[in-house]
Amino acid sequence: MTCQPSETDIPPLSHRSPVPEVIAPDGSEIRLLIDARHFARGASMVEVTLGAGQVSRPVYHQTVEEVWYVLEGCGRVWRCSPEVKEPSQVSAVSVVAGDALVIPTGWAFQFCADESDDLRFLCFTLPPWPGDDEAQPAEYGGLGEPTV
Repeated sequence: MTCQPSETDIPPLSHRSPVPEVIAPDGSEIRLLIDARHFARGASMVEVTLGAGQVSRPVYHQTVEEVWYVLEGCGRVWRCSPEVKEPSQVSAVSVVAGDALVIPTGWAFQFCADESDDLRFLCFTLPPWPGDDEAQPAEYGGLGEPTV
């Protein structure tokens, strides 16, 4: 007896959309890659793009942690623990293709792309992205006024 799985038993492949499907609360462009449609239960994955010279809006996440892997471009990322009393004293880190970082749950963050190129990275969200009200505006961002 041969056991052949039906197509509903096999997680489908995902393909990168040529256009963004969502604009994130921070203003970046989002292409959905992996979520519950692909049988992912513990995480989700998107591709994030911020245009050359742009600065995101500062936000924080209520319940999710993010892991970023930079695919192309370069920029800066500012992250700040909720316990920090003087967010203006927290420094940003520079990122380039091949770098990876974590945005812990509850931490405020803001990012920007250098003038020369878009900043593009994969973003893994643990647990999966729960919905539209997950990201909340942060009172302060360490990279200046948002441009998106």
